[in-house]
Amino acid sequence: MRLSIPDMSLVVLIGASGSGKSTFARTHFAPTQVLSSDFFRGLVADDENDQSATAAAFDALHHVAGKRLAAGRLTVVDATNVQRSARAGLVELARKHHVLPVAIVLDLPESVCRARNAERPDRDFGPQVVRRHRAELRRSLKSLPREGFRRVHVLRSVEEVEAARVEVEPLLNDKRSETGPFDVIGDVHGCRAELEALLGELGYVIERDAEQRPVGAHHPDGRRAVFVGDLVDRGPDTPGVLRLVMGMVAAGTALAVCGNHDDKLARALRGRDVSTGHGLAESLAQLSAEPPEFREQVQRFCGELVAHYVLDGGKLVVAHAGLPERYHRRASGTVRSFALHGDTTGETDEFGLPVRHPWAEEYRGEATVLYGHTPVPEAEWVNGTMCLDTGCVFGGKLTALRYPERTVVSVPAQHVWYEPERPFLPADALPPSAEPASRREPHVLHLDDVAGRRTVQTRHHGRITVQPERAAAALEVMSRFAIDPRWLVYLPPTMAPVATSKRPGVLEHPEEAFAGYRAAGVQEVVCEEKHMGSRAVVLACRDDAKHRFGIEGTGTVHTRTGRPFFAPEQEAELLARVRAAVGSAGLWDELGSDWLLLDAELMPWNAKAEALITDQYAAVGAAAEAALPPALEALSAAAERGVDVSALLEKTRARADNAAAYREAYRRYCWPTDGVRGVRLAPFQLLATEGRTYHDRDHRWHLELADRLVRADPELFSPTRWIAVDTTDPESTAAGIAWWEELTGAGGEGAVVKPAAGLVRGQRGLVQPGVKVRGREYLRIIYGPDYTEPDHLDRLRQRDLGRKRGLATREHALGLEALERLARGEPLWRVHECVFAVLALESEPVDPRL
Repeated sequence: MRLSIPDMSLVVLIGASGSGKSTFARTHFAPTQVLSSDFFRGLVADDENDQSATAAAFDALHHVAGKRLAAGRLTVVDATNVQRSARAGLVELARKHHVLPVAIVLDLPESVCRARNAERPDRDFGPQVVRRHRAELRRSLKSLPREGFRRVHVLRSVEEVEAARVEVEPLLNDKRSETGPFDVIGDVHGCRAELEALLGELGYVIERDAEQRPVGAHHPDGRRAVFVGDLVDRGPDTPGVLRLVMGMVAAGTALAVCGNHDDKLARALRGRDVSTGHGLAESLAQLSAEPPEFREQVQRFCGELVAHYVLDGGKLVVAHAGLPERYHRRASGTVRSFALHGDTTGETDEFGLPVRHPWAEEYRGEATVLYGHTPVPEAEWVNGTMCLDTGCVFGGKLTALRYPERTVVSVPAQHVWYEPERPFLPADALPPSAEPASRREPHVLHLDDVAGRRTVQTRHHGRITVQPERAAAALEVMSRFAIDPRWLVYLPPTMAPVATSKRPGVLEHPEEAFAGYRAAGVQEVVCEEKHMGSRAVVLACRDDAKHRFGIEGTGTVHTRTGRPFFAPEQEAELLARVRAAVGSAGLWDELGSDWLLLDAELMPWNAKAEALITDQYAAVGAAAEAALPPALEALSAAAERGVDVSALLEKTRARADNAAAYREAYRRYCWPTDGVRGVRLAPFQLLATEGRTYHDRDHRWHLELADRLVRADPELFSPTRWIAVDTTDPESTAAGIAWWEELTGAGGEGAVVKPAAGLVRGQRGLVQPGVKVRGREYLRIIYGPDYTEPDHLDRLRQRDLGRKRGLATREHALGLEALERLARGEPLWRVHECVFAVLALESEPVDPRL
């Protein structure tokens, strides 16, 4: 005996005490899905049979059930539920969370229930309880559908209970297994000729009957059309549109959701009393000339259309009037009403039409939502949603979106078939009160997007959590110091140092980097020169970026914490040279993009860190230079007088030498600049362009591209020296070590060792994208002048790198997620969620010297 249960529903078990509800629940549902009233009595009163705790127990049960239903989880309530008042609260709970209430009734004979209760010592009540339960149950059976239960299954014997098989089935709107590709088509409104033209533009082959009427269409590449509703009314050929679309849906080459006009037509054809305004009269007149059997097919087709579809694993939602995230894959009258009609503010505009609530402006869901209903002059993205109704019937155009390509395809209307009640004008000609809600500013961030405890889902590292106190710290930096968030689409991750070396006299050495990657299964690495400057992210746009980033300008150059490097005039001057070099190198056309994002090092160090150098490093050097020479003179004089100060004198000489090396170490990375004159950029990775990320490219590809920029403007761009190393070949690793020793011996900061292939996954997840191997003298800046003394080195070798490596991996994953969302054209808040999380993680307590 098959009992079908929607996979997002509230299942209410109904039956007298002893009817076997708990056994049935254990047999057919997972333990976590079942909420038992007995269990909750025990939870609140330590006694499952304490009837005085029933009210508190059901309060707790309803609360937990609400949390499960809010998360879209199948929930089963195991209680007698024989009284209508008890069921009413559960039906209301299901409605509140827009899931279907289902009743499973165990209407077993009284004798069976009494016998089972007699076998349980904790059921010491008399037979009158079972008798009362059954009487209440019998009175309820016929009324369960009227109470709101969408499905009712009744089992009347032990044999039926034993034969029952629960089958959980997806809702009609759940098409997550359908992955496309799709062509989502906006409101047609009876414009058959334009629909045929659009299908032809999309590559579909129209199928015709003997009378040359279109009766279907298919795509040679297997694409499927998805109609957002409102196929009918207002236009010249509603029957022709329906014949074509119905044929496509029947053949499986199209899906269609219900529009408010389609729903109204179905009700009219069923004989309901509906108003014939807004084009319905024209549709009924056109259909009156069709055979009765065709009208019956239309009635059945329109009447059975689903209000919304969830497609492509939940990544795509199609609903006629749009749908907020809380309604996705849900089923209720409220959900259907929103999907067909949308929501209004309760106000009317100057044309007497309702003002639509701007749900798209507030949308923060991960799924792309495509819809129609309210005509707009142009289809535009707003927070991951797009309205595809571009007013074909009003003389605009019929529009489709290719998915997943996200390409808009349109054909013009052949005629103004119906005069709109609101003037259908270009967006810039609309009065403010008539401007469609979907044209509101898409580049808007809300505090709720980043505040509090946040969990960001990343493709490469799963869920990453940001604690509230970290978010608060990031918000402080972002709001006070960072550039306009519309520019801030990426922050580079921190980088972990190589494992600590045991070699005498050094703290870091490339030998450990090669060994670490070899152990992770990475055979080939590249060693890139680590420029001593400041990490810089360069976003350069070919022309004004207003159309892409929602802000005027040609780009930005910012630090790894999102702060500007230069004043606006200086930044514009630097970006002009970057854009010119990109053009000279032919990269705009080659990459097919009007913007690009570069990861780079900006030099000299003092261009950004002058205050740090002056106040911290130079101060230490000056103090040492002032104090140590007199100390050496005094100790030398004492030694000449025969005082035994040899140990102290030797130590002070060593400190003086260390101090001189310290001053030399930071001075070599500084040179004078005047504005952007003297500033140099060393790009080492192309991060993203329009519709594309590049972390799957070999690092040699990135470095060769950087060399093209160097050749285009050698005064601005500095090359990055590098060498490839085979971690399994001793000769190759020896050559890499020699290259690093030569580099650092000549005053270089060190190197970054990276997997040559770019993004690499190991058995434990992401492999470190790079480790820094800093030179002995550069580390003197980080750890102090005397860090090379044996006692200091021994102490520093105990440094813990685990937290730093974990932080680097999480920030790297967040950066990749931001880039991928940016390339997919997702709304700013989705990109900024990842960027903000990187900044928040930076406030975690990690030794900054690492």
